[in-house]
Amino acid sequence: MENSPDIAKRLFCFGFGYTALALAKALEKKNWSITGTSRSPKKIKALESHGFPAHLFDRDKMESSYYHAFSQASHILVSIPPEKNGDIVIDLHQHDLKNMNNIKWLGYLSTTGVYGNTGGNLVNEKSTPAPTSDRSKRRLKAEHAWSDLHKAYNTPLHIFRLPGIYGPGRSALDQVRAKTHKRIRKENHRFSRIHVDDIVSALAASINKPNPGVIYNVCDDEPAAPETVTAFACKLLDAPVPPLIDWAEAQKTMTPMALSFWNDNRTIDNTFIKQDLGWELKYPTFREGLRGILKTDISAKTFS
Repeated sequence: MENSPDIAKRLFCFGFGYTALALAKALEKKNWSITGTSRSPKKIKALESHGFPAHLFDRDKMESSYYHAFSQASHILVSIPPEKNGDIVIDLHQHDLKNMNNIKWLGYLSTTGVYGNTGGNLVNEKSTPAPTSDRSKRRLKAEHAWSDLHKAYNTPLHIFRLPGIYGPGRSALDQVRAKTHKRIRKENHRFSRIHVDDIVSALAASINKPNPGVIYNVCDDEPAAPETVTAFACKLLDAPVPPLIDWAEAQKTMTPMALSFWNDNRTIDNTFIKQDLGWELKYPTFREGLRGILKTDISAKTFS
């Protein structure tokens, strides 16, 4: 059931995860009609409990019912990570997207991982990508596929490169509460991050002021060492601050996925999106972000 008759406000989310759900909740208040896809029947039920229709969408199994909502969309958000054999949305729908004149905006959620390892140096949207992990290499390949579609058929593409995402139900506060937090010390190593509400405001600003073909870095103003963020979360919760673990020791028990994050060291420049869209951060650093999560005391389910 659609929640608005306005055909100019129909959002379809390929991959209705944590960020897409946050965007959907914000746009719903402005009378948007929103639907999307998930690979998980369990998550589809959860999305429906929030009032958002969702459809099963996977290479191995999908519901054809999603196609009607997709074909009627005025705006499309793509957050499905590319697989080894490519981007599923491009593979299945590039021919459809060529001919969908009703699309006013298409947002692709990528990663700052495409910049690779800069030794901590600052990167902006003009920096040459040099991904190191297979996961980030696939992301860059997907970016190129989407960019080719834009160049060939004027698809209104906008690429958003995101660092680590945190927010209600997905933050250092949750790790401290679950007692899974650690403080790992790697010399001169910092991570950029972004609160999910600030991603939502960036996407909304882009929707209101489309600039097809653009790439945006979406991050907060202060890259920070993970052990600093964890210590601050402990302080907010009046929890003991765990001792520092040296990187040489910590990496011995890390998963390949965790190592891939720690092996890259870069800081991200967010100047361009501020200038182009007039975007303002609600949470300019992790301090405001964690205080905000604690203040609202929201227990949000995590969708990955």
